[in-house]
Amino acid sequence: MADPVFLLLLAAKMAATAAVVVAASLIAERAGPLIGGLVASLPVAAGPAYVLLALDHDAGFIAAATVTSLAVNAATGLLCVGYAFAAQRLPFAAAWAVALAAWTCGVVVVREFSWSLAGALAVNAATYGLGIPLLHRFTHVRMPAIARRWFDVPLRAALVAALVGAVVLAGSHGGPQFTGILAVFPVVLLSLILILHPRIGGKATAAVIANTMSGLIGFGLCVLTLHLAAVPLGAPAALVLALAVAVVANTAIFFLRRGLAARRRA
Repeated sequence: MADPVFLLLLAAKMAATAAVVVAASLIAERAGPLIGGLVASLPVAAGPAYVLLALDHDAGFIAAATVTSLAVNAATGLLCVGYAFAAQRLPFAAAWAVALAAWTCGVVVVREFSWSLAGALAVNAATYGLGIPLLHRFTHVRMPAIARRWFDVPLRAALVAALVGAVVLAGSHGGPQFTGILAVFPVVLLSLILILHPRIGGKATAAVIANTMSGLIGFGLCVLTLHLAAVPLGAPAALVLALAVAVVANTAIFFLRRGLAARRRA
């Protein structure tokens, strides 16, 4: 019989992730791709995943898993790059497949190595140092007007919750490396593409995903914080601190990007 606490936290993770994906999609449609992308990069899926892990494992296991998670964050950057380019020309199904394939290829490479913290940081610096300038051309797209239907939000939430549940159950038993990979499986980004591309088109969705690249730097800092703080502070305090770092980092990125845009217009 399943642990009631596990089921409760799983339900909370599914609900929280679905809420953020739906919110990010609605924000992107109404407020533009920058804000939508930054909201999508918050650790709403990885955070509850690590809460579930903290119930069954000690702080050392959490710290070990985060090194792999940090390396996989670079694979998520590859997902953004692959999708942003594919969405300019390909239909939804093909572009979504390219995004998943790019992430999978990155993870295959990650699994071939035993990662140190320095190595994981270096591969993130290379991926985002090259990827963000490469995707800059796709970041500014006007969101098209959309006719909304009554079932849009419930359908979005149900799709995301189902995907989250499948990922968490698949990764409920595994070592630090496998757990670290599934903890940062890009369920939010893949769900966001699933929701937005058929509604607003590939180029507008690519703008949201391209803007997510900046936010994923904040996510990387969040994972780094959890790694450094898990053992000395304990998992609960480290998780709270990591979330705070993600929120502060994305807020700073938003104001920085907005300031740079204002200077360009001036």
